[in-house]
Amino acid sequence: MISGLDLSAHFYREAVAPLLDVPHSAGRLDTGSEVLGFDTAISADHEWGPRCQIFIADQGDAARIKERLSHELPKSFLGYPTHFDGDPIGSMALVDSPVNHRVDVSTVGEWARSALGFDPLAGTTTLDWLATPTQVLAQATAGAVFHDGLAVLGPLRSAIAWYPDEIWRYVLACQWQKLAQEEAFIGRAGEVGDELGSAVVAARQVREVVRLCLLLAKVYPPYSKWLGSAFARLPHHALQAKLVEVLAARDFRTRGDLLAVAYESVAALHNASGLTEPLDPTRRDYFERPYPVLRADRFVDALRETLPDELRRLPLIGAVDQWSDSTDFAGGARERRDAVRMATRLG
Repeated sequence: MISGLDLSAHFYREAVAPLLDVPHSAGRLDTGSEVLGFDTAISADHEWGPRCQIFIADQGDAARIKERLSHELPKSFLGYPTHFDGDPIGSMALVDSPVNHRVDVSTVGEWARSALGFDPLAGTTTLDWLATPTQVLAQATAGAVFHDGLAVLGPLRSAIAWYPDEIWRYVLACQWQKLAQEEAFIGRAGEVGDELGSAVVAARQVREVVRLCLLLAKVYPPYSKWLGSAFARLPHHALQAKLVEVLAARDFRTRGDLLAVAYESVAALHNASGLTEPLDPTRRDYFERPYPVLRADRFVDALRETLPDELRRLPLIGAVDQWSDSTDFAGGARERRDAVRMATRLG
């Protein structure tokens, strides 16, 4: 199987570019497992195939270009149909009629406002960063650029390659806060005989540890389907094995002890980052209760001390996908931005 990105690169250069008569930029960005490099043979069942994005200077040319492509693109490319049989979600299919292709054509500003909710080339604000899920930022900065004739994709992707330092520190503080809120619940639930509840909390903590490690490594965490795959790319193999043990544990004391080891590992990563003065990375009891915890609130406080006043005044909720798990909500840029404005009072 050819990778989706390689297929798209050949498709653009050999089939699409010869049909374009205007200056443009091109790439394979936005949604799709191939953009993050996680596609497999099963990905071809929907929205995978010969695809790319074309960015032009004048939106008025978009309809004409798309119409031309529908009539003049080959019906298949390297053995893969260029027609998709559904809208908005479709699968490759051979047809005799003009193809319903997946070559998106727009200005870079239109695409950015639709995909991100803002145009990075016009500048970025605190609201822009906090209202954009890390999955969306990952999609916009991964993938591949095939041609940048308008000299826009390089600057756009550079502008959002990673959080500004102060936003990064704030998001990290909020991620530590999520760990702090529930680290004692594994033991408390188990102590009253609720092993299921204890396991559910432990699984939530594992997710937050993984997200924290990715943030510390300056990697935008993808959504749940690819979270473990992204984490596996980091050089934290011992920690990964420990987290798998946490999820397999059958009793609350075992999972609590294993999680404590994981917390200590992440605390060491924080100390190595130099973002704050080193903090004691060892486990301790939760006040008088015999539950092994890190007291992650210490890391929250240390990071908050390094923030400018604007960010220190914000509630400890972080970026939008740190406090909302709704896929439908995450997909709507306007809804995300309105909600973050209300929650933070940001303009």
